[in-house]
Amino acid sequence: MRYASDMLHSETSPGESVAELKALVEMLRTENKLLHQKVRLLLKRLFGSKSEALNPAQLQLLMAGLEVGELSAPDEDDPPPSSPSPGGSKKRRGSKPRIPENLPTEDVRLDPEEVKAAPLAYKRIGEEVTREIDVIPPQYFCRRIIRGKYVKLDDKAASPIIAPLPERLIEGSYASAGIVTDIVIKKYQDHLPLYRQEQILEDRYGIEISRQTMAEWVRAAADWLSPVYRLIRKRLQESKYLQVDETPVTYCNKDGPGGSAEGYFWVYHDPWKKDVLYEWHTGRGSKCLDDVLKDFKGTVQCDGYGAYTSYARGNDGIDIACCWAHARRKFNEALDEAPRLSGWFIAQIAGIYAVEARLRRMKAGPALREAVRAAESRMILDRIGKALKVHLPKHLPQSQMGKAVSYTLSRMKELTKFCDNGLLEIDNNGVENSIRPTAVGKKNWLFIGHPEAGDRSAVLYTIIENCKRRGINPQEYLKDVLTRLPSMKMGQVDSLLPASWLAERAKKIA
Repeated sequence: MRYASDMLHSETSPGESVAELKALVEMLRTENKLLHQKVRLLLKRLFGSKSEALNPAQLQLLMAGLEVGELSAPDEDDPPPSSPSPGGSKKRRGSKPRIPENLPTEDVRLDPEEVKAAPLAYKRIGEEVTREIDVIPPQYFCRRIIRGKYVKLDDKAASPIIAPLPERLIEGSYASAGIVTDIVIKKYQDHLPLYRQEQILEDRYGIEISRQTMAEWVRAAADWLSPVYRLIRKRLQESKYLQVDETPVTYCNKDGPGGSAEGYFWVYHDPWKKDVLYEWHTGRGSKCLDDVLKDFKGTVQCDGYGAYTSYARGNDGIDIACCWAHARRKFNEALDEAPRLSGWFIAQIAGIYAVEARLRRMKAGPALREAVRAAESRMILDRIGKALKVHLPKHLPQSQMGKAVSYTLSRMKELTKFCDNGLLEIDNNGVENSIRPTAVGKKNWLFIGHPEAGDRSAVLYTIIENCKRRGINPQEYLKDVLTRLPSMKMGQVDSLLPASWLAERAKKIA
C-alpha cells in the first residue's frame, strides 16, 4: 500500500486536478484512521484490562439497532445463540474450606479464672472454638552421618571395615536431597532467583551458600531427573492429540547485541493424559518441533504461527487444528473500530463456548462431545463462516476488523476440526496455562544465564508442572525422587513418573 504521506512529498504539477487532490485527502483520512486504530490498540494492550470477556450489558448496547442483513448472516431465520448468563462477581469456591482439614492441629484450652479457682463448683456444658492459622519458620539443620570403623579382634592384620556411605545426589558435596529440593522449588515454583535465595539464607539463618554453588546443585537435580523427563516426552509422542505453543525468554549470549538474545520454551500438552513438556530452543523455526513431533502421529492444536503448518506439510500423519481463543482475541481487538459487528462475532463464539461449558459440566467423553458439537456447534460455525465471507471485502486489510475477519476465515477449516473429533478442545488454553509459570518467573529472574541453563530449566519446569496437574505436592515428590534416584537402576525409572508415583503413594495410604 502506498501511504498518503509519500504522495505529499512527491513532486506535483501546478495543474494537478481537483479529483487527484480529493483522492489524496481520502487517502490521508484512511491512513489517519488506521494509525489511530493502531495507537488505541497499543494503549489498550499496554494499559487496558487483560480480560477478553465481554460484559452482557455492553454486548446488548453494541448490538442495539443492528440489522441481520447488515451482519450478512445468510440464514436470516436462524437466531444468533444467546450469550451465557452473567455470573456476577466471582465467588469463592465454597466446597474448599478456608483452613484445610488436614493441617496439623494444636489445641489451646482456656478456662475462666473462676472455674480454675473452684472447679468442683462448675459443670462444663459446651465450648466455643476459634480457629486461626499459625506458622513455624523453616528450620535448617546439619545432619551428621557417623560411620564407625571396626577391626576384627582375632585378625588384627585385616583392614578396618566401615559401613558404606549411602548413595548421594552430588558426590563429595554437603548438599542433601532436601536442600536441593528447597532451592529448586523456590526458583521454579515460587520464582525466587538464586541471588535472593542466597541473601535470605545468609541474612535470616546465617548460612552461606553462594549462588554459583546453588546453580551447580540445580544442574545436578536436572541431570538426575532427565530420565523421567525423557519418559514424559515419550508418552507425549504416543498421544493422538497435542496442544503446542511457544514463549520467548531472554538468555545471555556473548555474540548477541548487548550480550543477550531471545530463546524460546516450546510447550507440549496432552489434555487427556495431563502430561506437559517444556523444551528449550534458541530459535523459533519449525525444526525446533523435531524432537517431539518427528515420531508423532495425530492432531496438533496451535495458534496461527506458520512454523506449525510448515512442519505439518513436510510430515505425513500430522493434522493441524486451530484455537478459537486466538480468533476471539482478534475480534476483541476490533471492538473499538467496529463495535456492533465485532460484538456479533464475539456473541457467536460465546455460543460455541457455552456448549463446551455444558459438556465439561457433564464430564462428557469424546463420543458424546462429538455428537453434541455436530448437533449444536456446527450450525453456529456455519453462520460464522458465511458472515466472514460476506464481510471480508468490506474492510481494509490493515484495519483491526479486516485482520480479524481475514485471520479467522483463512483458518476456518482448522477452527472447525474440533467438531469432527471429540478428543480436541475448542482452544489452546490448556497449553497456555502451562506457560504461565515461565511468564511469572521471568519477571523475577529476567533472563537465563546461559543457553545450557535453558535445557535444565525445561526439565525442572516439566517435572513441577506435571506434579501440579495431578494434585501432587512438587516439594514432596522431588525430595522423595531425588533421595531415591542415586541408588536406582535405569529400568526402575518408570515408577518415578508423576502418574506412577501418585498411584504408588495411593496404594501405601490404602
